[in-house]
Amino acid sequence: MNILIIIPAFNEEKNLGKLLEKISALFPLKNVLVVDDGSSDKTSLIARKAGSSVLRFVNNQGKGLALRAGFDFAIKNNFEAVLTMDADGQHDPNEIPKFINNFAKFSTDLIIGTRKQRLSEMPSLRFLVNKTTSLVTSLLAGIRINDSQSGYRLIKRNLIEKVNLKTSRFQTETEIIVKAACAGFSIREIPIKTIYFEKSKSYINPVIDTVRFIILALKMLWR
Repeated sequence: MNILIIIPAFNEEKNLGKLLEKISALFPLKNVLVVDDGSSDKTSLIARKAGSSVLRFVNNQGKGLALRAGFDFAIKNNFEAVLTMDADGQHDPNEIPKFINNFAKFSTDLIIGTRKQRLSEMPSLRFLVNKTTSLVTSLLAGIRINDSQSGYRLIKRNLIEKVNLKTSRFQTETEIIVKAACAGFSIREIPIKTIYFEKSKSYINPVIDTVRFIILALKMLWR
């Protein structure tokens, strides 16, 4: 199927090469787009050498804008859908066929890869933030969303064409869900495995990004 994998990346030279190598065993790298969000390392060079397409921001713009740039690329190049993944290796490429098969069977507009969230396996702060944001997202969307912060998701072209996104950072993933649900697009969750690394660095700021999420939620309540 004509699907584009979008990988937002910021200073991921240590992880990106291994991720792209694993993806290449399952999916053509010519249909993979790495959006380098202002990295100061060799992220772009590694992506190009692997054979993927690359968009590069000179300065860090935020994950939301990186995703939106990828969506624009997908539309301009006539892809049927996009599959978004994180660059840090915590999304298992072996799950790619599950997304594609599910999309082929149901043609769902938004498929969210939902992680099993156990406090014993997930960093405690990330667990708390995810549970809270998922609850608020569910209330705003009017449907149960178990993992609103999962960046592993398949999105149909007509959704990204019609949903007007305004945020630029981590809250964009919540904005997509809520606006898609309110516009009547179909949403499905499928279980995925996620690998948590003890020393992995998260670029989510628990204070600033939580404030941004609250502002987004308030705006949507009074939309």
